[in-house]
Amino acid sequence: MKRSKRSTVWDHFNRKGEDEVTCKICCAVLKYSSSTSTMQYHLRSKHPQASSDEGQQTLPAMLSGRRCDARRSEEITQRICSMVVKDTLPISVVYGEGFQELLGYIEPNYEIPSRCTITRRIEARFEERKKSLKSQLESTKCVALTTDCWTALTTESYITITCHYIDEDWQVNSAVLLTQSMPSRHTAENLAAKLIDAVETWGLNGKVSACVHDNARNIVAANSPERVNWESVPCFAHTLQLAVNDGFNVFVHRVIVAAGRLVRHFNHSTPACKALEDKQSQMKLPKHQLIQSCKTRWNSVCDMFGRLLEQRWAVTAVLSDRTVTRLQDARTLEIRDEHWQIMEEIAPVLETLKCATTIMSSEKNVSISNIYPITFSLLNTHLMRAEDDGHRVTEFKAKVRQSLSGRMQVVIIRLLLLSLLLLSLFCINWGVICSSQVDKDDLVAKPALIASVLDPRHKHLPFFAQTEKEAAKAKLIEMCAAMEMANAEDETAVSATQAGDKDRSQSNAMIMLLGDDYSAPRQATDYPEEVDIYMRDNPPSLDINPLDWWKANERRFPKLATLARRYLCIPGTSVPSERVFSAAGLTVNRLRSRLTPNHVDMLLFLNKN
Repeated sequence: MKRSKRSTVWDHFNRKGEDEVTCKICCAVLKYSSSTSTMQYHLRSKHPQASSDEGQQTLPAMLSGRRCDARRSEEITQRICSMVVKDTLPISVVYGEGFQELLGYIEPNYEIPSRCTITRRIEARFEERKKSLKSQLESTKCVALTTDCWTALTTESYITITCHYIDEDWQVNSAVLLTQSMPSRHTAENLAAKLIDAVETWGLNGKVSACVHDNARNIVAANSPERVNWESVPCFAHTLQLAVNDGFNVFVHRVIVAAGRLVRHFNHSTPACKALEDKQSQMKLPKHQLIQSCKTRWNSVCDMFGRLLEQRWAVTAVLSDRTVTRLQDARTLEIRDEHWQIMEEIAPVLETLKCATTIMSSEKNVSISNIYPITFSLLNTHLMRAEDDGHRVTEFKAKVRQSLSGRMQVVIIRLLLLSLLLLSLFCINWGVICSSQVDKDDLVAKPALIASVLDPRHKHLPFFAQTEKEAAKAKLIEMCAAMEMANAEDETAVSATQAGDKDRSQSNAMIMLLGDDYSAPRQATDYPEEVDIYMRDNPPSLDINPLDWWKANERRFPKLATLARRYLCIPGTSVPSERVFSAAGLTVNRLRSRLTPNHVDMLLFLNKN
């Protein structure tokens, strides 16, 4: 049986269900019931050029009959702005011949706006988004900051500040507040002034709990109590990297230099790179490129060692091939067997340290509460000497362990916690420990340790002795007492309002008889009891999100929940600020050397928010 010829009208329509079709030209939806007459009528009336010679018409010819009204023109312009922001493209892309040809093909009747028009639209979008973010932050009671400085290709110096907070639904939120030019010297005074100005601009006075930064002296001094009224939190990932670098300085740096020289040769030599690919195919190895380490990028040494160990025999084969590598070069580039052995032995230790950095660099999950658990795990387990460790690995572990212990000051934290406990023993009850008795610089008051206690997974502090756990508990009670005194007036006003609301709700008989908290779990009568109940509860498993736990238990521990919002929102690292640099590298490039600092701020703000 001969098939009927398919109508050419289907070149302009798509099926949408069993009884509808959609026009490819104008997106109109038509009814369809086995006959194409409706579609042919639509083409004749709406797209005459398409119906006159369907087989030969081009898309521009088809679209030329469609009117690009003001509304559609505005939508296209807004999407061009979104493309520039999301893909970090130069605004001058609208002048590109390829871009104009593309839009001319897709929308012949659209008039492409000028660069100045796109700039004005982006500025308006920035002001609108900034206003929206400011409104969100107004309803937030507590935020944390991260900050870092960087230099663009134009040698312009910038400072980036991000903020992080936990919303009412117990979700972690983050935003880039600003990326501003920093032409003045990066002294502690200038950096502190920039931070304070940003806090005031965004209406965050009194809401900042802490600022996370690297270990540079100027930014550490800028966040000291003498200059700002929030806590200073050193970036844990940077602290860990400094400790690892101290371990590298023992003997591993020689291996790093030799490995870096070898990788650099393959990355800059086309014949060597092609020969490596051939050897990988012959030896059935993964076709991976070698990785070059970078001083400013964390864990790159671990990645370089791992890739070299994976491709060791392919690399050795290329160096042994005299048609590719000269004998003199081979002698310079070859890695000694001793160095290969060091890389192989030290790789598992570096992988563990890399894992710690990866966990701490998360923006969407609670991270600061993991600092002390991870630190003590590294010191007491992963950096301890194993039976099969060689003397080189043992020496490396010992050096990193010593450096990390000193930088985290975990040696004296036990003494400070014990001293806090002794102070509390002379008080009538736990609640009368006043802030004058405890130095604000004591490590027991550091946000990372407080966050560990407020994280239900770590609240029992298994890495501490019992006396130290009691001291941490005393600190929680002290903070609850201080918070209650500070909020006494506000709580009185709220209680009065709630009492009035309760009087108005007496029309409900069940609420009148049983009370509106009938189904609520039992709450503590005062903050010492609240802390005691919280500490006696069994901790959840490590795979539980602590914010989900607090969402479910907020009514049981209202005071501690307030503290949890304040401290668990603090990132454990300054990675959020540094991640802006990757987008900044695409924004401030050689094609955009005339981009003003104000427009850099706008583009990065819109890209990240």
